[in-house]
Amino acid sequence: MGMKEEFGNLLEKLKTQRDEISLKAHLASMDARKELEGAEKKWDQLKENASKITDDAIDTSEEYIAKAKIVGEELKETYQRLSKRLSE
Repeated sequence: MGMKEEFGNLLEKLKTQRDEISLKAHLASMDARKELEGAEKKWDQLKENASKITDDAIDTSEEYIAKAKIVGEELKETYQRLSKRLSE
């Protein structure tokens, strides 16, 4: 599996997690909402990177994709933490 495919899979998982967390967030504590706001900024950054990575007209380096994956992994950890907190 190539870097683009791995990144695409990560993005899909993050989108699903984000949607689930957003549904629970309106009942959450202020701390959880603030953490979600920070995650939303990373999500927006990741979506912008993703549009460049998936656009075949734009030549993205493996380094660029690797950096985007790091942001994605950080977001994944944040979503997991939030999901756990919201399900308690």
